[in-house]
Amino acid sequence: MPRVIVSPRAKAARFPNSREVFMNNNIRIGNLFGIPFYINPSWFFILGLVTLTYGGELANFPQLNGIIPWILGLFAALLLFASVLAHELGHSFVAISQGIKVKSITLFLFGGLATLEKESETPLQSLLVAIAGPLVSLLLFGVFGFISVIVPENPPLQAIFSLLASINLALAIFNMIPGLPLDGGNVLKSIVWKITGNPNKGIIFAGRVGQFFGWLAVIVGGLAILGISPIGSFWTLLIGWFLLQNAGFAAQSATVQEKLDQYTAKDAVIPNSPIVSANLTLRGFVNDYVIGKQQWRKFLVVNETGQLLGTIGNDDLKKVATSQWTEFTIETLVKPLDDITTVKSDQSLLDVVKLIETQNIKELVVVTDENVVVGLIEKASILKLLQKEAQMKNQKPELVSSSVE
Repeated sequence: MPRVIVSPRAKAARFPNSREVFMNNNIRIGNLFGIPFYINPSWFFILGLVTLTYGGELANFPQLNGIIPWILGLFAALLLFASVLAHELGHSFVAISQGIKVKSITLFLFGGLATLEKESETPLQSLLVAIAGPLVSLLLFGVFGFISVIVPENPPLQAIFSLLASINLALAIFNMIPGLPLDGGNVLKSIVWKITGNPNKGIIFAGRVGQFFGWLAVIVGGLAILGISPIGSFWTLLIGWFLLQNAGFAAQSATVQEKLDQYTAKDAVIPNSPIVSANLTLRGFVNDYVIGKQQWRKFLVVNETGQLLGTIGNDDLKKVATSQWTEFTIETLVKPLDDITTVKSDQSLLDVVKLIETQNIKELVVVTDENVVVGLIEKASILKLLQKEAQMKNQKPELVSSSVE
């Protein structure tokens, strides 16, 4: 089940976690065209299963004896996964042509996964990335089908290449089912994006369609296991569960992004942010902001008009003797702005979270167009804003964990 996703860290403003199923504990094999290539341990299970299945079928040919059928079964299994890898490279090369970095390609239980650093800039570009993989699978269908016809009279090899042709055709068709996380879902997302002008609406819609197909597969697979349905199997149920998990997560993530886009940076500013005047004496600073107060790692120092000058930390007070604290002002110890990242107060909160995630920033300073400090913002304050909104609507906030890759 080859598919392509946007990296959680770079995908515009979602709080990422590791919900991508079977994507932990990957083994790095090397690089392919500069793209890190991984194999998940679950891949070895399916490799062995496919090898045994193909080998068992090839053992029916009288001209194959001993371990030859199993060797050819392994050869066929490796060609199958090479086809999946080619599918993912199709996505990757189109993404690279758009200036998008491919963070990795991973083979796992259900096929392959190409992880992109960011979303395409336009619906058309997103569409091109999505259809590239199925087009590669269709091309391989033609290549393997042609080889199965022209190969010298050798029934086992003809069977192998004919089977690979059929599987690549099935991969192309299956992946075009119009629901996330499949390629067809990304095509649907691009179409809705084009119509609405909003990529998140495309993700939400395609995610819901993906959940529909996931439930359908789970039901069909469950009925087959119970002996009620003549079609389906345990694998149908497992694939349906996989679709449900990933489609639901994509829709949930896009919903959070929709909410974030409705707010600006100033909406998530921490109440009573640590802002102090440069004209305040060190004694006044300690009395009013340090002793018995909430402990901040650093304070934002502003001038008389509220413009940002720099920062001061509690440890900086050690540079001046306690007896002289009444004689010196904060401006004496202010540090430059080198380590401070600022955002405009009217900037979309969606863009703010994207900045926090992509650059791994713990906190940002919110300022107006005149560089007047509004306050401090961090991931926790954004989560509180969403929680407050959810409480006002008597709903649980649709949040995912804030763990970072």
